[in-house]
Amino acid sequence: MRCLGAFQPSVAMKIAVIGQSLFGQEVYCQLRKEGHEVVGVFTIPDKDGKADPLGLEAEKDGVPVFKFPRWRARGQALPEVVAKYQALGAELNVLPFCSQFIPMEVINAPRHGSIIYHPSLLPRHRGASAINWTLIHGDKKGGFTIFWADDGLDTGDLLLQKECDVLPDDTVSTLYNRFLFPEGIKGMVQAVRLIAEGTAPRRPQPEEGATYEGIQKKETARINWDQPAEAIHNWIRGNDKVPGAWTEACGQKLTFFNSTLNTSGLVAQGESLPIPGAHRPGLVTKAGLILFGNDDRMLLVKNIQLEDGKMMPASQFFKGSASSALELTEEELATAEAVRSSWMRILPNVPEVEDSTDFFKSGAASVDVVRLVEEVKELCDRLELENEDVYMATTFGDFIQLLVRKLRGEDDESECVINYVEKAVKKLTLQMPYQLFIGGEFVDAEGAKTYSTINPTDGSVICQVSLAQVSDVDKAVAAAKEAFENGLWGKINARDRGRLLYRLADLMEQHQEELATIEALDAGAVYTLALKTHVGMSIQTFRYFAGWCDKIQGATIPINQARPNRNLTLTKKEPVGVCGIVIPWNYPLMMLSWKTAACLAAGNTVVIKPAQVTPLTALKFAELTLKAGIPKGVVNILPGSGSLVGQRLSDHPDVRKIGFTGSTEVGKHIMKSCALSNVKKVSLELGGKSPLIIFADCDLNKAVQMGMSSVFFNKGENCIAAGRLFVEDSIHDQFVQKVVEEVGKMKIGNPLDRDTNHGPQNHEAHLRKLVEYCQRGVKEGATLVCGGNQVPRPGFFFQPTVFTDVEDHMYIAKEESFGPIMIISRFADGDVDAVLSRANATEFGLASGVFTRDINKALYVSDKLQAGTVFVNTYNKTDVAAPFGGFKQSGFGKDLGNETLSVGLLSSKHLSKATKGQVLSPILGCHTDQHSWWLVSSSWEGTLLGLMYLLRQQWKGYVCITCSSHRRTGG
Repeated sequence: MRCLGAFQPSVAMKIAVIGQSLFGQEVYCQLRKEGHEVVGVFTIPDKDGKADPLGLEAEKDGVPVFKFPRWRARGQALPEVVAKYQALGAELNVLPFCSQFIPMEVINAPRHGSIIYHPSLLPRHRGASAINWTLIHGDKKGGFTIFWADDGLDTGDLLLQKECDVLPDDTVSTLYNRFLFPEGIKGMVQAVRLIAEGTAPRRPQPEEGATYEGIQKKETARINWDQPAEAIHNWIRGNDKVPGAWTEACGQKLTFFNSTLNTSGLVAQGESLPIPGAHRPGLVTKAGLILFGNDDRMLLVKNIQLEDGKMMPASQFFKGSASSALELTEEELATAEAVRSSWMRILPNVPEVEDSTDFFKSGAASVDVVRLVEEVKELCDRLELENEDVYMATTFGDFIQLLVRKLRGEDDESECVINYVEKAVKKLTLQMPYQLFIGGEFVDAEGAKTYSTINPTDGSVICQVSLAQVSDVDKAVAAAKEAFENGLWGKINARDRGRLLYRLADLMEQHQEELATIEALDAGAVYTLALKTHVGMSIQTFRYFAGWCDKIQGATIPINQARPNRNLTLTKKEPVGVCGIVIPWNYPLMMLSWKTAACLAAGNTVVIKPAQVTPLTALKFAELTLKAGIPKGVVNILPGSGSLVGQRLSDHPDVRKIGFTGSTEVGKHIMKSCALSNVKKVSLELGGKSPLIIFADCDLNKAVQMGMSSVFFNKGENCIAAGRLFVEDSIHDQFVQKVVEEVGKMKIGNPLDRDTNHGPQNHEAHLRKLVEYCQRGVKEGATLVCGGNQVPRPGFFFQPTVFTDVEDHMYIAKEESFGPIMIISRFADGDVDAVLSRANATEFGLASGVFTRDINKALYVSDKLQAGTVFVNTYNKTDVAAPFGGFKQSGFGKDLGNETLSVGLLSSKHLSKATKGQVLSPILGCHTDQHSWWLVSSSWEGTLLGLMYLLRQQWKGYVCITCSSHRRTGG
């Protein structure tokens, strides 16, 4: 029951409640809590042996309940009925939901008259089925009216009205449950308060704009196909559940439910379904049934009811019942029998519930659906069951099959229903999702906004991708918050969470060629590198953190005792909640994995903003999370701009942590937004200008090889790339000569070709910046040894470039290029401290490196370099178990390694206090079943205290004792 707050009316009135349903029950309860005396309840007779909820509640309270089948005969009030009513002495009639005709002798009898609740904004939609007609007419505003009853049909003076927005895909159920039910209860209570206070208004109801429509019945709910798609959509949603909009097709009557407008304009592939009278045949697709209006716009229907009453997903129409019957375990059979008992209680007129027993044909109503769902959820812990599931499986056998699949994590909803863009690349046919991923579903952006994602190899458009708006961020955060606070993710144990992440890693491995190909197509990554690093390390990351899920532990902390009290302090690690993750475009999948895996392992939920120019692997990843069984809302992905999506994530009050990789400038802005919004936790991996020092005593060939990798790896689009090489004077010229020779051997070409080792830059704007960067270097006096310009071919290819004679004051010596540009400076032989000073003369500190055969020099230099990572005689070697992050303006917080988990966790403290002689301490645990006790103690003193406790309780039975200090067990 809802508690609307204590209120003592100035006048406690005697009230008669006339009506029915859960709505009437709630209004009745709240009026009693307000201090009014309910002198009688008038409701409908029992149906199929079941009493209405309003009558049941009143009977429990001892309030007189009357169940008249009718109040009038031949237009005249029944005297005996009116007499029983008048004997109660009611001062006000409250009609929260009433389906009977009440005579005016009763309406006008109380001193304060009668008030009625009506679920529309009168004078619009007078009469029955008001909610249905609100939706059928496509009203943008809905609401309810409480009015003074008169002898007309919903024409009485207005007392109170409240309105709400009608959402584009609202149905009768969603509008009622979201607003009309909860706010209607509050409205009825408020109206009675106003009457009690003597301040209730009576505003004549206008006739202008008045409409009247009759009750919607099955025979009148047939779909008229000669109208626009939006009108058809409104007709279907306005008739959703009862009575159900229907048409004839394939020789039978089909009823459609769960309709949404398709605003993308993209037609998915499907099997044709001829519909007589329709503008075009329907299409049965993976997402459902696509229907067309006479304006050629589309709507999508997700559920169909066949003429025999069987409900099914519209996507399964031509497949029939595709799922084979499950063979139940003994435990599942026991659950089925318990559910059968629930059906028997709800359906008292059914002598025996069999597999073929239909819930609704046996007399169940919508209120019974709510009861069944709640009873089954109490029976099956952690079960996600919704009212919709009952409508989709109306027979007992089908319901048990659905229930068991859900309990096993195999329910049909976990199957991916996705609109793809398909492309044939090499020997693969890529299937790439292109919509936002929110709450476990791929959906269009607000306003169906899209943008083009470009193939950097040739500049062509790969596809249109949904462009997230601020409202989409709010939806995604709400879905993530719901999944964290109330969903299955927060209820499953840590080891099961790890199993899901292992399963996700396995699926990524199964799809690694497809993922690598998408990275090559969308980001210009060389396929072989994408397979090994972009995708390979992503898989390793999820496997590593999956193993950490059940190893996140708290601690017990010894503290000073204030005698005679004894105290124990415990800490535990808890997830922070919703995490926003903003990732860059250089390693689209790997950066997503680095930041997401640890968050999920810690039990958080995530909203991910991939880089706008490289969204496709993130959306493919979303598909794999569905297949892995990650619960809905845990992972949400929003392609879009940083200024909208990233900013909203930083500002959102329900986001508790932001992980960002990108420029230092943007990182500072995010940090400020996080502080001003709700003091979010933040981890930042920002810009770099990583120095690499090469001493003359190095292995020169290895230094050249690794020096090339330090700069040209991933086309230079590498956050830890060596932004400046310091080469000892005596080997400088030889080093440069070898580098230029190696550059000449590099194969520039299509990243999908297996022999290519240098592909295109990520996007055109970045290519232009690299050209400008080189022009500035030449202008300031650096020597351009090779490269420095765009490769003369289609696409965004940039020549591998080498600069020498770079002085410390030059722009290219201080600023990151983020491209395949090697910046080489000399330093004097033997001057270690001077070169260290130059290397550290930067505001960045992400990575660094040193090449030397002298171990003492290597240790000294690595100790003095101010960077989060120092490579010695190697470069670009990262591992999932090693922490990764920067110093200074390169950010803070770690990716990878177990240190990363702390960023997504909170430490909470619990202090237990026990006075001497109590059993709470030093006994660590007491566990009991029906016949025995198990005492776990840190000392024999604790054991004795525990035994004394049992003796005081006059315990008779078996006791097993474990004392950790002596490692003994006794019985």
